[in-house]
Amino acid sequence: MTEKPTRSRARWFIAAGATVLVLGTTSAVALTHVASGGETTTAPKPVATAPVTKSDLREEENANGKLGYGKETTFAGKKSGTLTWLPSPGDVIARGAKVYTVDNKPVPLFYGNLPFYRPLSAGAEKGPDVKVLEENLKALGFGGFGAPDDKFTAATTAAIKRWQKSLGLEQTGTFDPADVVLAPGEIRVSGVSAQLGGPGAGDVLKYTGTARIVQAELEATKRSIAVKDAKVSVSVNGRTLTGTVTEVGSSVTDPKEQGKDDGKAKVTVLIRLDDPAAAGGLDGAPVTVRFTKQVHQGVLVVPVGALIALAEGGYAVEVDEQGKRRLIGVETGLFSGGMVEVKGTGLTEGQRVVTTS
Repeated sequence: MTEKPTRSRARWFIAAGATVLVLGTTSAVALTHVASGGETTTAPKPVATAPVTKSDLREEENANGKLGYGKETTFAGKKSGTLTWLPSPGDVIARGAKVYTVDNKPVPLFYGNLPFYRPLSAGAEKGPDVKVLEENLKALGFGGFGAPDDKFTAATTAAIKRWQKSLGLEQTGTFDPADVVLAPGEIRVSGVSAQLGGPGAGDVLKYTGTARIVQAELEATKRSIAVKDAKVSVSVNGRTLTGTVTEVGSSVTDPKEQGKDDGKAKVTVLIRLDDPAAAGGLDGAPVTVRFTKQVHQGVLVVPVGALIALAEGGYAVEVDEQGKRRLIGVETGLFSGGMVEVKGTGLTEGQRVVTTS
């Protein structure tokens, strides 16, 4: 613990033209040496004071980011024929709904993460792709084969035929990977690259998820402060919102690739807003994300401008008691938002200290 300043020590007061000592990251105090014969003096004139308070102090790290719908995926169609209908950017498409049409026949959306890698029909060998197909058929109301599994049965064939009939397609009972668009869930069309009358095979459109998320670019050396499921604050369009970290990138992005040669490699952190509607109707916007590095709970805090550097080293604060002032030596802790954690013998919540800010 820092020793309590003695009566014989020198006093330091703010004065013009003196050396500037930086305290923390945002405040500076200019000090000069003035002799003093005692701890308690009468203030010659009114001074600015601030209360000693007890609160939770957070050390935070800021990162720039953007609000949007996440990573874009380019969809390349495999259906032979001519494009006869295309969606518009901004359209949201759910399972079973058409994504585009070829030769006036719909190509609907199915949900799944495992790509369909072969045609499926009667006699097909067991495989996880069969289960994905049955899961989608059952979700759309075309069941009859029991719980979805990896076995392609006669009941699976019958379900495919009923599904094909509902779409106005030939009822072959055979499924081809080109018959659908596969995505993890609902999609939002972010762009259309094909044109009506063009070939069905080739790049058709780009899509994202439907949930607005924040992508923050965090310095790779500070990756450890981003923890999955941790809470963060997000400043967007003049408002401060809360969010939850959903993914912390494991690969480092070269700043030159983003046209921002600041010499600092980045990792991408994905954040889900706790209340997406609170961001308003913005499809995209720059944001600032604040990650909490550490929290000191229930500590005494004062403005950084209340710190006084002592001639013998260390710091003190000057307590003002109805015009009477005395120094109390303090140990400093966390600096955050212009405040600093302090502790010292005789320092208590509710006292007022002289401050420059």
